[in-house]
Amino acid sequence: MKFAYDIIKKPIITERSMMGTQDHKYTFEVAADAGKIEIKKAVEEIFGVKVAKVNTIKLPGKWKRMGVHVGKRPDIKKAIVTLTPDSKGIELFENMM
Repeated sequence: MKFAYDIIKKPIITERSMMGTQDHKYTFEVAADAGKIEIKKAVEEIFGVKVAKVNTIKLPGKWKRMGVHVGKRPDIKKAIVTLTPDSKGIELFENMM
């Protein structure tokens, strides 16, 4: 059994994700093996909100080079969580604006 804090790693704070907060859309980095239902339950448990929809995106890591050394950044998975219209916002994002 996974805990909610194992599924939701951190919020993603970018200019584009902050524009989505007006439509009650919030972006998080999540565990790579987490499903949409697990993400929905974790967000509802941590922030006390009602989730309407979850969209997920897998992003492959980039190959980076420094001189002769070559390495790869880790793959990440993002989740865009849409809240119901009657739900309150997530305070973590509201304080950023």
